[in-house]
Amino acid sequence: MPTICDTHILLFWAHEPHRLSPPARQALELGRNKKQLAIADISLWELALLHERGRLVLPADVSADFYVRQLLSALRLEVLPITPEIALLSRSDLFQHGDPADRLIGATALQLGSRLITADAKLRELPALDTLW
Repeated sequence: MPTICDTHILLFWAHEPHRLSPPARQALELGRNKKQLAIADISLWELALLHERGRLVLPADVSADFYVRQLLSALRLEVLPITPEIALLSRSDLFQHGDPADRLIGATALQLGSRLITADAKLRELPALDTLW
């Protein structure tokens, strides 16, 4: 079972590793070494959106596409698709989170029985979700 990374965890790892908690850092390294890290595919959209809105600034010679592919490769990330079950679960009463992307990321982890690495307090408060920070 892969460990799933929330979108901001990828950004912390790539740009601000000091922001990762020690348990999160350890889980990332272990998961990377064992090739057991994953992201929900909505995280790819979030990264592109952050770049489009200027919140993810890349060097002029680095495209968002290249950046994302390098990030996926560096962390050995598997990209998990949104299934009908995940989509429906994300709309259930379990998830009161206002951010649709976070609902989908949480639902992906819950549906697959995976641990989610996240600093998001709203996701960490969900009793049904196995989170690590």
